Amino acid sequence: MQKRFLVFSGFSGAIGVALGAMVAHLLKSKLETGLITEANLQAFDTAAKYQIYHSIALLAVAVCIDKFNEKIISKVGYCFMAGIVLFSGSLYLLTTANLIGLSDVRWLGPITPIGGLFFIVGWILLAFAGMKKR
Repeated sequence: MQKRFLVFSGFSGAIGVALGAMVAHLLKSKLETGLITEANLQAFDTAAKYQIYHSIALLAVAVCIDKFNEKIISKVGYCFMAGIVLFSGSLYLLTTANLIGLSDVRWLGPITPIGGLFFIVGWILLAFAGMKKR
């Protein structure tokens, strides 16, 4: 479990930094094409930030897994992983759909809050793990 969370955290953090840089450079230059809007840029930036925040949190989970209830901490890690994929992933696709030639991605809209819910549940479980420290 610890290795899985550490590996996911490392790759996710690297991807989050790369995509955050992409907003700062590549996507801003596409504003005048009309294929991306200022609102798209802000949402993409939010996705990258949340990915990085939760990659760091997942790193902490990997470090703490043997210090707390492993069952609960494992659920925290999986919630953060699901949140990164669903929340950030759906925002990346929704905000760049026109730019990358995807059509009718509206079905992704409801996926974003489900990812956010995984983040919230993960944080609540983390608090619960702290209260149930062995």
